[in-house]
Amino acid sequence: MKLKFYILLFLFLGTTLFAAAQVKFTASVDKSEVGTTERFEITFTVNSSAEKFVPPSFDGFLVEAGPNVSQSMTVINGVSSGAIAYSYDLVAIKAGVFTIGPASIAVSGKTLKTQPIKIKVVKGTSTAQANAAARQQALQAQAQGADVVSGTRNINKDLYIRAEVNKTNVYIGEQLTLSYRIYTRVGLAGSQLEKMSDLNGFYSQEIKSISQTANWRIQVINGVRFNVAEIKQNVLFPEHAGNITIDPMIMDFIVRETVASKDPFDSFFGGVSYNDVKYKIKSLPVVIHVKPLPEAGKPASFGGAVGKFQISSTLDKTHVKANDPINYKIVVSGKGNLKLLKPVAPEFPADFEKYDPKVTDTIADAESGETGTRTYTYLLIPRHGGNFTIDPVKFAYYDLSAGKYVSTQTKGFDIKVDKSATENNVVSLGDADKQDVKLLNKDIRYIKTGDEADSLTKNGEGFYGSPTYYLLLLLGPLLFAGALVYGKWYEVSNSDIVKVKSRKAGKIAAKHLASANKQLQANNRVAFYENVFKGLYGYLSDKLNIAAADLNREKIASELKARNLDEPLINELLETLDLCDMARYAPVSGVSEQQMFDKAKNMINDIEDKI
Repeated sequence: MKLKFYILLFLFLGTTLFAAAQVKFTASVDKSEVGTTERFEITFTVNSSAEKFVPPSFDGFLVEAGPNVSQSMTVINGVSSGAIAYSYDLVAIKAGVFTIGPASIAVSGKTLKTQPIKIKVVKGTSTAQANAAARQQALQAQAQGADVVSGTRNINKDLYIRAEVNKTNVYIGEQLTLSYRIYTRVGLAGSQLEKMSDLNGFYSQEIKSISQTANWRIQVINGVRFNVAEIKQNVLFPEHAGNITIDPMIMDFIVRETVASKDPFDSFFGGVSYNDVKYKIKSLPVVIHVKPLPEAGKPASFGGAVGKFQISSTLDKTHVKANDPINYKIVVSGKGNLKLLKPVAPEFPADFEKYDPKVTDTIADAESGETGTRTYTYLLIPRHGGNFTIDPVKFAYYDLSAGKYVSTQTKGFDIKVDKSATENNVVSLGDADKQDVKLLNKDIRYIKTGDEADSLTKNGEGFYGSPTYYLLLLLGPLLFAGALVYGKWYEVSNSDIVKVKSRKAGKIAAKHLASANKQLQANNRVAFYENVFKGLYGYLSDKLNIAAADLNREKIASELKARNLDEPLINELLETLDLCDMARYAPVSGVSEQQMFDKAKNMINDIEDKI
């Protein structure tokens, strides 16, 4: 009997130790030698369910992004295994040899730590070998139009971003179109924009016609079929001469990879598993060569307009009385840099009072460029009678198709202004007879005498000295005292920022849920789950006073337990967060969008009632 007990005990301990030995927590970097200001990625991976991840201090490096958390799940022979990866983008600040200390994590109550990693940082750029590898990678990426920043395989042949322009040699102010496109041969489970190109040196206008839902099409490149979608389009206008570089766009993609089962029976019945892997993809930079506009033949009236334009003017009336308003309009229409036009400067008669123009744009931004009109409306008021002239307005632009400057002008207008009764502010005084006193603009009135004076109110009989007068007089100090008391109360109640954020958490969450409800009505599933997810996480961040970067399932659960929330409510909340997170990338079954919305709303109300 004792022997049987010891055998069972030995087998149990052996199984436990074997299982514990299989859990690995490792750290890896994509580069062990970098140059100053060069970015590299460090990843901490654990192949088990874990909690309480604590990163190292990263002394000597700047944390540019992170932690980026990714999870993968593999099912083989009915047995599932998972892994969690925490990655950071670091930038080397100064030269030297630095050691990144161990990270720690808790697995089944036991704390695991990674091995320290040494990074060599050289001044300027890294070694010649690293430079050669970088050049080789750039050549490969250029052949395919993409640059892979991170990932677990060479993805650049199957997934890349291209920044494409319709022309690379332009003049200052000449419009060009920039398009970002995704080319992929792999299944995408999700994507997120990390960094948009800065477009420094250009005036940029986004083309709004691009749909937020990707419209995929098939395109064959060198005999290979790709799925292609437009990400973003901008109309650009270079602002200065020289070579201007459009820096890369960076995006994170979740690639869903199929893992075949090793079990022949599973393979026979089509058994497969999926592994979601995160890749960071960036486009190649694009250089635009910008030429200055020619000086030869440049008119004095040229104000930077490049394209093809027409100019016209209108006047709503040409015969008015003094002090009557006139509306004068100048309309510039055509195709080109309409939004960059300098204000036109018409000359008006000195007797005209003028106001700053009202500028109205009716401009369409399309892939072919900007087209439309810009209207300047001037309000003019002639102050004296006479015959006046508004001279034609000269306008010049550089015609790209003709390769020369073109001058044009509006028509002029003759205006007849009649004198009005209020043209001259002059008082004519005659004898004492009141008929000799003229009424000018109601500024001067007769002094009432005799019977007319009897209708005037005597001192003390009107508002002054009445009870209402004294009541209003007393109301001022009372209102001032009330304002002081309210100000003190407001200052005290808002002095604790944590309490203020906690108090307003419900209102902010309600805005996200309201937006989610709109997306639900519009049947926009991805945007719906995105808003619900943001609403819940934003609410918990404010309510529990946890920074968004530190917000995770374990932290949320421990903070809610510390506030004596029921275990079922906490578990339901965590389940809802997981469902929302998954639903942003792939469809989920077993629960409808309306049920998800109601659950999120009810959970926020329950937490508000108990905290």
